Formats: sequence, structure tokens, C-alpha cells
Amino acid sequence: MLNGARMTIKFDNLDALISGYVAGSLPLPLHVMMASQLELSGQHRSLVRALEAAAGNDLEELSPVAVSKRDETLAQIFKSDEDGSGQGETSTQCDVMPSALVGFTGFSVNDIPWKTKLPGFKEFDLGTVDGCEVSLFWIRPGRTVPMHKHEGKELSLILQGAFTDERGVFARGDISIADENVEHRPTADMSAPCIGFAVTDGPQRLSGSFKQRIGDILGAY
Repeated sequence: MLNGARMTIKFDNLDALISGYVAGSLPLPLHVMMASQLELSGQHRSLVRALEAAAGNDLEELSPVAVSKRDETLAQIFKSDEDGSGQGETSTQCDVMPSALVGFTGFSVNDIPWKTKLPGFKEFDLGTVDGCEVSLFWIRPGRTVPMHKHEGKELSLILQGAFTDERGVFARGDISIADENVEHRPTADMSAPCIGFAVTDGPQRLSGSFKQRIGDILGAY
């Protein structure tokens, strides 16, 4: 994994994220997130194929140029595919953890070394990768995450279960994009633990009333 200074995530909607994925301009964690989303859901595959076809037509009109460090560049591309981070063929069926995400984290869902952050809320912090803060989260069924605001962007791909907040329901294969304008209090669905992959470029700040905060921190239903 690549570590470095924090970057600002410029992709503030799903269309921009998809375009960045096709253009190859996403930081690595967001590339993995989009590749994983395409494994989980067929909703955006036709759009990705159309954008790739359009990009391919544009490339055919360009004059060829020499590639610097050709061997190293090819080796990195092939390594990305082996790790599951490359686009490759999308599967219509996969486990809780898509292959792209397993290759990126090195863990299947049953092997994740979770750490309890709050009652009913666990996290696996992968640190700073390509300038982004990266983590996996696990929320107990019915558990409400304390109301908070974002000092930056938080993109979350739901891998299992679902959560509901002021914006609606986010279920398996959905990507939630929260920014400085979002203040929310997500609640996990009762059907199963909510497991997700999160990429952020800024910290969170608790909000809401003091009484509500205490109840949510303690994990009261």
C-alpha cells in the first residue's frame, strides 16, 4: 500500500466517480471502491463500457508516443490485476468482500482484524493510502451511529446489510457520498450487520444534542 500526505477528494457524485474510474484518475482506494461496486452491482456496468468505448475511440486518434519506464509500468499494471484492483471482468456473483477489495486489503470478511470503537461498532483502519484515509466498518443490526458532520468527504461502499440516514437507504452495492453539507445519524438495518468500505479526506465531528450523543455512543437502541 502507498502511504503519503492526505489529499482532497474531488469526486463529489457518482457520475464523477465513474468517469474518474474510466479515465484512471482516481486515487487507489477509490479505484478499488469503484471496481468493487461494479462486482457487486450491474447498475453502472453499461455506462462504464460506454465510457471506455468512447475513450478507446479517442485514443485511436492520438499519435503514438514512447512510454517511459515501459517494463516497470507494465509490471505495475499486471500486479494490479493479480491483486484484484484492476478492472478485469466483473462477476455477477461474489462473496461479501469483492475480489478487488480482498486483493487490496489482504483479508476476506471472516479474517478482518476488527477493533471495537464503540459498543456495536467495529473498525479496521488501513491508514493513509494514496493520500486517503481508508477503513472498513462493521455496525451491529439496529445500531445507530452518533450524529456527525464531515470536515471533507466520506465515500462508503456497502458490502453487506444496509443503513438508513436522513438521505435514504444505502444497501449492498450502494456508494454513499457525504460532504461538509451532510449531517447524518446512520442506523444499521435489523436484518444483518452493516459492513462497509470507507474512504475519507477529512475528520468527522460529533453533532446533535448532548443527550442524544450519549445514548448513541453507549449504543442504546
